Amino acid sequence: MEQKLDEKDLAILSLIQSNCKLTAREIARKIDSPITTVFAKIKRMEDIGIIKDYRAILDSQKLNSGTTAFILASVSYRTKDNATVISQREIAKEIAKFPEVQEVHIITGDWDLLIKLKAENVDVIGKFVIDKLRLVRGIEKTLTCMVFETCKETTEIPIMLGRKTSK
Repeated sequence: MEQKLDEKDLAILSLIQSNCKLTAREIARKIDSPITTVFAKIKRMEDIGIIKDYRAILDSQKLNSGTTAFILASVSYRTKDNATVISQREIAKEIAKFPEVQEVHIITGDWDLLIKLKAENVDVIGKFVIDKLRLVRGIEKTLTCMVFETCKETTEIPIMLGRKTSK
């Protein structure tokens, strides 16, 4: 089902993406639209899944989880006896259950999965890799890339105002 987004939809998305605490009244004022229209547009975008959720973005440094790692993982698609096929998607879902894991992506190239992890320190990340990740059935090998410094980290998607989109 194709959904057209008009200029007001895009303006609303841009505003709530940068500050989801704005009230419908504040949004209506900023985009020069009736509050009932803003409510209806937000509800429609929630219903069709363009707006997935509302969340606070926390400071990982202040919450003692300031160490970030990206882990590349290679998957073995069969058990050692070649009897059972192992699903890459199932392995990704299994890894996604770990609370330390922020993101799991199925990727192309020499590696099969890209995992983003935040933890207290390098030791905790090492224990996660050795004691949890490498024990997941189907994980063949891993490569851990520690983050020294983060120059940009965002959840925002660029909204191109002045251009209609479809979704």
